[in-house]
Amino acid sequence: MKIFFPYDKIRNTQDDFIKDVQEAVKQKKHFIAHAPTGIGKTAAVLSSIIPYALEKELTIFFLTSRHTQHRIAIETLKDIKKKHNVGFNVVDLIGKRHMCSQFGVDSMGSQFYTFCKSLVDKKECEFYENTFGGAGYSFETRRLLDSKNEVYHVEEFLDLARKTRLCPYELALLKAKKSAVVIADYSYIFNPSIRDAFFKKSNKFLEKSIIIVDEAHNLPSRLRDMMSSVISTYILERALKEAELYEEAHKALIMIKDKLEIICIDLENERLVKKEEFIFENFIEMIGLLDIVSEDVIEQDKKISFTGLVSEFLKSWIGEDNGFARYIEKDFYRDKVNFKLNYKCLDPSFLMGEAVNNSQLILMSGTLLPLEMYRDLLGIKNVMLKEYENPFPKDNRLNLVVPETTTKYTKRSEGMFENIARKCSSLCNLIPGNVLMLFPSYEIMKTVSANFNASGKNIFTEIQGMLKEEKEEMLKKFKSHKNHGAVMLGVAGANFSEGIDLPGDELKAVIIVGLPLSKPDLETRSLISYYDERFGKGWDYGYIFPAMIKVVQGAGRCIRSETDKGVIIFLDERYSASSYFRCFPKNYNIKITKLPEEHIKKFFEAQDYPAKG
Repeated sequence: MKIFFPYDKIRNTQDDFIKDVQEAVKQKKHFIAHAPTGIGKTAAVLSSIIPYALEKELTIFFLTSRHTQHRIAIETLKDIKKKHNVGFNVVDLIGKRHMCSQFGVDSMGSQFYTFCKSLVDKKECEFYENTFGGAGYSFETRRLLDSKNEVYHVEEFLDLARKTRLCPYELALLKAKKSAVVIADYSYIFNPSIRDAFFKKSNKFLEKSIIIVDEAHNLPSRLRDMMSSVISTYILERALKEAELYEEAHKALIMIKDKLEIICIDLENERLVKKEEFIFENFIEMIGLLDIVSEDVIEQDKKISFTGLVSEFLKSWIGEDNGFARYIEKDFYRDKVNFKLNYKCLDPSFLMGEAVNNSQLILMSGTLLPLEMYRDLLGIKNVMLKEYENPFPKDNRLNLVVPETTTKYTKRSEGMFENIARKCSSLCNLIPGNVLMLFPSYEIMKTVSANFNASGKNIFTEIQGMLKEEKEEMLKKFKSHKNHGAVMLGVAGANFSEGIDLPGDELKAVIIVGLPLSKPDLETRSLISYYDERFGKGWDYGYIFPAMIKVVQGAGRCIRSETDKGVIIFLDERYSASSYFRCFPKNYNIKITKLPEEHIKKFFEAQDYPAKG
């Protein structure tokens, strides 16, 4: 099969990846690949698929949850077009709300769609009207659509559309009609209502598609979130205030709040709830009353409607039992008790069926182990599974398991946390450069950091719920200390354990403190029980593997290129136990030691970068 590789040289592992992708496509099989950083999977997968897709008149969907990956895909496509002088259209999409030019829609959530439809139906959206110009496409619309060979990143496309007062989303849909490659978020394929609306307007079909899912380790949780719903006493209180002028809807909300309070009687922490416990007389009529209020609020105030959130939850609550967990939990919001009633999806495969049965899927990530788990959880049959080795020199990386301490719940004590802090201080002060330390939780991070001493190194601490701009500013400052060294304290699975690049001297070590296991709450126990029933692997799929995926993801922040050199330290006695040790990638070449300082000194001396101390 022909390939459109954009660069002069194909690496060995990259060549294997290209051949495997083409073989899967030829055999009409789905493809799931664990492909570590450095393989160049974006260039490999696009260059191998585009010639086939153009020949067969198929659409390639490149799906990613990260904006940075959108840009990498766009630049790769530009390079392919330039090197091979091949003409095809490309469109880059993010969520419809994020592409909207109307003021104040950022906080509207799923209710944005109601707001958008209302404006369009009443012909009150200037941007929509300008795009279609009454009798057909406006002059500016046609001009932008005619730029066939231009490949725009979504931000560039938004700027162009806004300068001409056009609707960026509708313009992107028009461009998508003629596009061979669509870069988008997961929801454009896996959320049925969004997919159906998008396909209808862009004239796309699953049967004529090849779907590439990047960062696919995030897909199961994203799909579960799409099908989950929650309501709380805080939401109900806000809804009651919102519906004061709507007598019938207000009465309905009082009844709903009373019902929730009955469920919460004598609740200490959390408990499972049966569907019947939260079903009322005239249930469907209630939803209709709440929808009227919600539509009015959205139309008048252009803001999120809490009444609408209640309505959406009620619609979910009467859904399926199998593969879902219903439970109430006691929480706190703004220092007040806040009861939350949850309808949680346990089975991500519910949203995969259409894509699995009607298109060809390519799932890839640098953290997609074990491959069999993703195959099972996503319900993908007729599939080729491939694990590729890290292409970087093994001598550039030192992986150590240090079984001296633990964050295991039954062994937590003041003395244990002091030992962890002492060991972290010793390791950080020995490492010549920036160090990222990742903890299982914000609580443990706070406890350990109280006794942590970085001996002159600046310390940066992740804050729970920090804004994107705050994260970027902290990261910028951390990078600026690469010559003298700084320490970043963060949480595994949060802001600084994924989606950041710290190449070269910007990061010399990662220390994973403890195991980021989920709390054994009702959701986790429900997952374990469900996966045990379905696959006989409840503890692995619902508890152990998700934690180890966070561990490997965090470890991956170090060594981002073939010239990077660094140390990864797994600081917990449990990492040496077979149930966790087996989860490390095959090529990690891990040493188990209680004398990590000696190994670290030797490693950096061998790299002509002497360790401190």
